[in-house]
Amino acid sequence: MPNTGGSAGSTLENAWWSVVGASYVRCVSIWVTRFDPPAAGPGGLLRVAVKDAIDMAGVITTAGCAAVRDRAVLATSDARCLAGVRSAGAHIVGKTTLTELCVSPAGDNTTFGTPANPVAPDRIPGGSSSGSAVAVANGEADIGLGTDTGGSVRIPAACCAIVGLKTTWGRVPTEGVWPLAPSLDTVGPMARDVAGVVTGMRLLEPDWTVASRPARVVGRLRIAGVDPAVEDVVDAALHAVGFTVREVRLPGWEQTYDALDTIILGELWRAHHTLLDADGVGEIVNGGLDAGRYITEQQLAEAMVARAAWQAEVAAALDEVDVLALPTLVASPPLLTAFAGFPLTRLTAPFNLAGVPAISMPIPSPGFPVPASLQLVGPMYGEGLLCATGLAIERALDRPPLPD
Repeated sequence: MPNTGGSAGSTLENAWWSVVGASYVRCVSIWVTRFDPPAAGPGGLLRVAVKDAIDMAGVITTAGCAAVRDRAVLATSDARCLAGVRSAGAHIVGKTTLTELCVSPAGDNTTFGTPANPVAPDRIPGGSSSGSAVAVANGEADIGLGTDTGGSVRIPAACCAIVGLKTTWGRVPTEGVWPLAPSLDTVGPMARDVAGVVTGMRLLEPDWTVASRPARVVGRLRIAGVDPAVEDVVDAALHAVGFTVREVRLPGWEQTYDALDTIILGELWRAHHTLLDADGVGEIVNGGLDAGRYITEQQLAEAMVARAAWQAEVAAALDEVDVLALPTLVASPPLLTAFAGFPLTRLTAPFNLAGVPAISMPIPSPGFPVPASLQLVGPMYGEGLLCATGLAIERALDRPPLPD
């Protein structure tokens, strides 16, 4: 299977975070289920798009999989993360398309269709929260809710030139959310700008607030394999804002992929072993299930030890700077006809292993087919700091425009 980044030979890159080597992707719909839209848009009733991995009372959850759809019954209650959406009186405009079982980071789905990227229709929308990102980018929703296990909020945000926030692991409840790897899964908001993500975060946690000041010292993280042109626009953005920038290294970066591999495959199998070889399950998902059944409890325990060491390394780096900065993607999003092998999760998945929050936002990138995406990483429960910093960046820079 194609390599999508990280250390050579890792099963995670070669078998799990891989994408189908398709030369043809059927672009159909953003929506799995659509509800009557409200009369008011921005400035009126808040419109929310919900990834179809999140339960809504009275609606089936497909998780983007024909086998799950065909077995599904109506959800009897909302996922816990929707409580703030309901109490705020926001209007859920629909449940959005995703990649099968939240797996592929490309945003492709051969059964439900692949939403067209409104910024660059010839390029992938990113996944797995593809539909929510596209609904926001093309103006059909004000807030999109997605899940992020290895980059599934940040990657589609980057591909569609919007803002996406991966929350601290455990901060937003995941009861009623389709699990991929429960010890990594998070729920987070997407919006056209950072202010919209702030609104989305308040829907998820009504008492949450933005920090009183942005970051002052930024740790610049450089990972091998990134397009130099992307690194240049990230550096230009940070310096234009006026941050104090320090170079930071994370020596354990390359070792994160084996632990991610073990945890994702092992937890996938434990959660969904009944789907192995089921009618309607795609080849990539079935291959992941098959590999996951051979992950032992001892291997999972060892991966958790490695995870703890990595969390300590990231925490130590964040003791020296306020936030870390790096791109979200190693290059511009790939074409729909040539995305196999692109390392989509190369710069995102290690922060899922660390459990820390991260925000992705577009920055000025003249000549790029899609604006480059800056990723800021904060300490545990540092979403307020990340959003304050993102707001400061948007005030200082011209935010790249989106289609009307």
